[in-house]
Amino acid sequence: MGKLLCDSTTAVASSPAAVHWAEPNPAASAFEPVDLADSQILTASSGAAWDDVVGLEDQQRRHLQKLHARGVLWKHPDDRRDGGGRDEGDDAPKRSMVFRLSHGGEVSSDGNCLFTASQRAMSSARGVDARELRRRTVRRFLEDFGSASGEEKEAINDAIRHMYSPDLKSGWGIHVVQEVKLLAKKHDRVSLDSGIEELLQLGMQRELAAESIYKERCIPVNDGPSWAKYMSISGSPDDEYDIVTLQYTEEGLLSVDENREGHAAAFGDDIAIECLATEFKREIFVVQAHGSDAMVDEENCVFFLPHRPRSEICEPPFFLFMKGTGWCGAGADHYEPLIAHPSSVVSHEKVALVL
Repeated sequence: MGKLLCDSTTAVASSPAAVHWAEPNPAASAFEPVDLADSQILTASSGAAWDDVVGLEDQQRRHLQKLHARGVLWKHPDDRRDGGGRDEGDDAPKRSMVFRLSHGGEVSSDGNCLFTASQRAMSSARGVDARELRRRTVRRFLEDFGSASGEEKEAINDAIRHMYSPDLKSGWGIHVVQEVKLLAKKHDRVSLDSGIEELLQLGMQRELAAESIYKERCIPVNDGPSWAKYMSISGSPDDEYDIVTLQYTEEGLLSVDENREGHAAAFGDDIAIECLATEFKREIFVVQAHGSDAMVDEENCVFFLPHRPRSEICEPPFFLFMKGTGWCGAGADHYEPLIAHPSSVVSHEKVALVL
């Protein structure tokens, strides 16, 4: 699960994924050219790849089937810079690739779906489990954040505060409910409960007492170091912290999710996706599909949100899928894997989309 803006142009301009901490290396990448004629060719019919995927409206399914049938063209960064790198009449540059996208199957909605889906979507991640991908994501973030300038760090801190410690005096024109994330050390649970009990003895309501103690004694997720602690949480007993979530409406406190069993995991966000892209030196495209109640027509119900590494690109991209029935996902903050089949069948002039 994650936090992605639903307007593609806004997402690139405003989301944390657009906060680059280092300029991409303009040097030629180490990506090995691929001869598409030797690539695996998908032999299944174009509809079969999406016919059995649950939770899709007809217009979403038709559009995804068209993308699968015609393919999407990914241009290598070197080809983008040199205008294609070919003379008129040449075939598509070998460094660029056409992909047919099929659904990679369901993954558990346990908060680890970004990392589970990424592991399935990346051929280079064989033998690496979701927990290890989470660890590598956090490690990459800490290394890059540590080398960032003061101005860059503040921009990232601002983005993190906006997502996890929002200003509860504003934002209600967009959100009905806003969440504040706090980190409670597992071994502090007894003392936290004692503090709550003391306030209850003074006559305070249970949720207000819990809110007061958690805000006073827990760590808010409002900067780079606290984000790294938060994003390390996989819902495992081995986690150092538990996630506590305070939910607010414009009228005040709505609920307190104390997560007493410690099963809640940190949902992957745009920052985590960019860190994954940087760690593996490949672009990640989140493919969002929205339904008819999102007030979009069939041609615009599917769009691709790019997350680029903060370094050279050395491998082809991989793709993640989010499906929803309403604007801003309508709860569709759940990642699923897409399998990208390299294709030599589709001409680059006839592809459904150029990325």
